Amino acid sequence: MSEPSAAGAPGLSGAAAPATQVVCPGSFDPPTNGHLDVLERTAQLFPRVTVAVLVNPDKHGMFAVAERVQLLRDLLAGHSGVRVDSFSGLLVDYCTAHGITAIVKGIRARSDFDYELQMAQMNSNLAAPATLATLFLPTSPTHSFISSSLVKQVAGLGGRVDHLLPPAVAAALAVKLDQLRPGSGEPAPTAGPSLAD
Repeated sequence: MSEPSAAGAPGLSGAAAPATQVVCPGSFDPPTNGHLDVLERTAQLFPRVTVAVLVNPDKHGMFAVAERVQLLRDLLAGHSGVRVDSFSGLLVDYCTAHGITAIVKGIRARSDFDYELQMAQMNSNLAAPATLATLFLPTSPTHSFISSSLVKQVAGLGGRVDHLLPPAVAAALAVKLDQLRPGSGEPAPTAGPSLAD
């Protein structure tokens, strides 16, 4: 049941060669145990995996893109087939430029699937006539409730989140929260739905 399902891939009659290089895109602000679970399982399935951190100039994240890239490189250092990069613009263009033929996305719940299916179909359409498939990898039930935005919100309200993050990320988050406290001079990250409401 944990095998990935595909969207935007050709049928068997016109099947392309199996993907050997895939991309796992995301904001990873910060990387969570859920992210790490999906990334490590993807590395077991494919010989070459690119973890691509999205650069979004319209959204101020808690961690700078360079910080997220370094955290991910440290976390995935034991996987020789994994590289970490950053990108801006269309994911389709990044895939074309780097010879990537498949996208792997972790799915936590039906709400994720509804959104990601639409994105997968759009990416497939934009990539045509080339093939760009999207593979959906269900998140482990242990991590299915974890999201970066919830982790940041809980931590900002004083809640314990170290069990939801790799140790190095938990330590980095604690430092970042100290820097973001009133009077630190650092801008606050973009806020999501509030658990304090």
